[in-house]
Formats: sequence, structure tokens, C-alpha cells
Amino acid sequence: MRVGIYGRHLNDSFVPNIQELFTVMKNLNWNVMVYEPFFKDVENRIKMDEKPVLFNRHEEIWGKIDLLISVGGDGTFLETIHIVRDSGIPVLGVNTGRLGFLASTHKDEIKEVLEYIHNDKYRLQNRTVLTLETKENLFGENNFALNELTVHKKDSSSMITIHAYFGDLYLNSYWADGLIISTPTGSTAYSLSCGGPIVVPGSGSFVITPIAPHNLNVRPIVVPDNRTIRLKIEGRGEEEFLCTLDSKSVTIDSSIELYIKKANFELNVVQTDKQNFLNTIRNKMMWGLDSRN
Repeated sequence: MRVGIYGRHLNDSFVPNIQELFTVMKNLNWNVMVYEPFFKDVENRIKMDEKPVLFNRHEEIWGKIDLLISVGGDGTFLETIHIVRDSGIPVLGVNTGRLGFLASTHKDEIKEVLEYIHNDKYRLQNRTVLTLETKENLFGENNFALNELTVHKKDSSSMITIHAYFGDLYLNSYWADGLIISTPTGSTAYSLSCGGPIVVPGSGSFVITPIAPHNLNVRPIVVPDNRTIRLKIEGRGEEEFLCTLDSKSVTIDSSIELYIKKANFELNVVQTDKQNFLNTIRNKMMWGLDSRN
């Protein structure tokens, strides 16, 4: 198998686990490519028989790897969408962060999970990606997100007004600090912290969640992902606003209209028989635990 490794800075406490990752891949006779900034971060802290092939951009791995392993937390996992894009390359998340909704392989499961993959005992879960279209081409070729798009007030303490349209239909004018448009994957992220529902991947939907709305009866709404969501923002004395796609952000003004739709590709997430969305939310959110014990 041909494997790519993507990561950022690695905490010293996880070095033994990443050493195990490279050792297991060597024992399985996998061919390995490594994201160059990550290699430079770990090359003097782990042992390798030879220097791996390095890459920096998505073009350098397309057609050359069968699997991309994300080493880090959920933030690192989100960045892999810009590496694999629409190539169909599956992604496995190895969690060296905290929560690990997306990077769901625990550090102590590395050997077991890699052997499952080697023996074809895994499945792929398709995750919806959203894309943003604007006349100004705000994010260039990186105009997509796995979690969410957010518009938010920038410098003023005043609320902003966000006029939202679903397809050809007017939905609402939100008086709020901002608005989140999330995929099912993003429903357990920022949207959840603002009172949005948890949506199971594959549901074919987006969640529209207001951030600190002025009217408390304005609630999150789940809509089908087969129509375009259009946003127009204005503010009282506010000339600039923040628009974010996952961790990327740009400043916009009231002249810019945002068109959010489902991307024409999905992200393939690797899961073993022990890993599924319901197990993840049950474990990470500690559902079913009796606090009286």
C-alpha cells in the first residue's frame, strides 16, 4: 500500500506513538510519503531506515498514494481536505489532540487499525463537503470546507443582520452575532456549541445555526443540501465582517453576497468495525454514563 502522512507540530509525549506508526508501516512493507513540514518536525525525534519521499502540495500525491493518514487533532484532519480535494483518496485520522471527533483513532490503537487496513477490514464513510461561491472568489481554489462556513461580526459590539435565502425562497433575517452553515460533520463542532442539533453523516442536509440571536425563538434549522443557500450581510455602523471556511478566514463587506452549496465531491473517511459515528459521539460526549458512580 502507498501511504501519505500529513501533520503539523508533534508534542514530545506522542513521539513514541508516531515511532510505532512508522515501524508498523515498515513491517507491513508500505511505501510512505510524508508532508515535508511534518517530516522536518519529527526527523530528529524518530528513527527511520531511510528518508521518505516528501510532498508539500496536493498535486504531488494524486495518483501516488492509496491512503492519507492525518496525525494530530481535528484541526489537522480538517486541513487534509485541501490535500486530497476531489481525488477520492481516503483519510485516516490518528488523534494526538484532545477531543478527536474526526481523528478518531486513539494513539494506543495505531498498530491494530493499520493491520485492519492492511487486511482490508475497514470501510469508507462519505462526508459531505460544502463550497462557497462569490463573484470576488474570496478563497481562491480553497473555497470549500468539511465542517462549516461562518459569518460573524468583526470589530463592533453591535449585532449584524444576515438575510438568508434557501434556493429561491426567503428564509429569515437573522439579528445575531453571526450565522453558521454546517455540514453533518460540522454539526458536532461550532454549530453544536451554539445550540445546533447533531446530524448523522449521510443525512443529505445542512444546519443553519444563528450565533447569539436577538430573538430567542429563532432556532437552528436543518435543510436539504441540494439547494443553494444565499447570504447577504449588513450591520449598523459595521462595514466589515468575518467570513470563515473551517479555519480559514477573510474580511468582507456588505457588498459581497455568499452562495453556499454542496460540493461536487465528498471526503472518504476510513473506519474500522470498531469505529462509527454513533460510538464516537457516545464516547466523546460521555452519553449513558451514570455520574452517580
